[in-house]
Amino acid sequence: QVQLVESGGGLVQAGGSLRLSCAASGGTFGSYRMGWFRQAPGKEREFVAGINWSGGFTYYADSVKGRVTISRDNAKNTVYLEMNSLKPEDTAVYYCAATKTIASANRHQYDYWGQGTQVTVSS
Repeated sequence: QVQLVESGGGLVQAGGSLRLSCAASGGTFGSYRMGWFRQAPGKEREFVAGINWSGGFTYYADSVKGRVTISRDNAKNTVYLEMNSLKPEDTAVYYCAATKTIASANRHQYDYWGQGTQVTVSS
């Protein structure tokens, strides 16, 4: 079983950048496909980005494509989410998640979740 801890959230102005990190422990990190999701107040949790076990395959939600980059460092047991050109609508709690099944944008495919980190983008 893997434990996930996100960090790097904060308050940023529109147009700014943030880099989120998710540190994993307690499992074989390299065997997990990883994803980032977000949840804004009153909305369902939605997919942001995903990455396969090696980092060679990544995929993104249309709403963030071109502004966000997901990456991983298996030696450091960490997955990252680099976010640029942030918009107020990006404001949400961001969660990382892990799955040993197929790489997926479906949150129900993920077995392990972090506690989340708040990202707030001011206009």
